[in-house]
Formats: sequence, C-alpha cells, structure tokens
Amino acid sequence: MNHLAAKSIENSPMKSQKYFMCAQIFLRILATSFTLTAACIIFNSNQTLTVFTVETEARYTYSPSLKFFAYANIIVCAFSIFSLFLASIIGRNGLHPNKYFCLFVHDMIMMSVLLAGCASATTIGYVGKYGEMHSGWMPICDSVAKFCHKMIASVIFSYFGVIFYLCLTILSANQSRNIEV
Repeated sequence: MNHLAAKSIENSPMKSQKYFMCAQIFLRILATSFTLTAACIIFNSNQTLTVFTVETEARYTYSPSLKFFAYANIIVCAFSIFSLFLASIIGRNGLHPNKYFCLFVHDMIMMSVLLAGCASATTIGYVGKYGEMHSGWMPICDSVAKFCHKMIASVIFSYFGVIFYLCLTILSANQSRNIEV
C-alpha cells in the first residue's frame, strides 16, 4: 500500500509539469495565430475614397501609431514562434524552475509590447471614429468604413493576443515561485 501511495506522489509533479507544458504550448499557438491574424489584417487594410474626382487613400502607414501597432504584432508573433519552438524542445527534457523565470520575463515583455501597440491603435481608432472637435479633428470612419472595420477586427485579434500572453505570464509566474535560492 505504501508503494502505491509513493508512486502516486511521484507521478503528481510529473503530471502537473506535463499539463503546464501543454498549456504553455497551446497558449503560445493561440497567441501566435491571433497576432499573425491581426498583422495580416492591418497590412491588407487600405481603402481609396473618391470625392469629386479627388482620390484619397486610407492606409495604416499614414499613422505612426498604427505602424507601431502593426510592427508590435509582427515582433510578438515572431518571438511567439521562437518561444513555441523553445518551449517544445525544453519541455521534453523538463524545465528547471529557474527557467520558469526566463519564460515569465519573456511573456511579460511580449505582453507589454503588444498592449502598448493595442493602446496606440485603440486611441487612433477612437479619434478616427468619433473625432476630436476641440482639436479640429473630424471623424473619418463614416467615409472609410471598410478601413475602419478592418482596423477594429485587427485590434480585437490583438487584444486576444494580450489576454493569451497575460495567461502565459500568470502561468510562468506561478511556476517560478517554486525557485529555490
């Protein structure tokens, strides 16, 4: 009977380690796919508007905030792919608790970069949708609705990426608290 109890105690940490790595890989795949989708949408979002034979174009490249948002999504997507491969390779051998802290720092930085990009795009989107009458900025989303809808979709996908990185950060922080000094 003692042998069976000792065996279940030994398997419990291995089981939790396996669940932790499965959750890490699953959340990293989700974060990668959502940031890649957000980047693809923003890179393909443009609209040409013709008013009295004058053509104007709405593109993400006209706003530094939207450029930052696009590049933040690409950077986070690239680092997500890198960390996905790293987590899957390291996960086979088992992670030492000190490496959880490295995952925590990585996930925190990626979440911060992505959240900053989302915040800048949300701000510009708000001004594009509602304008800022005190500054003389008129709303433009009535004129370029297709562009605005694509930007909204891109920002929503990116916020989901932030949520997934928040979950990854919480998981890594939880695991790193077991570090022995």
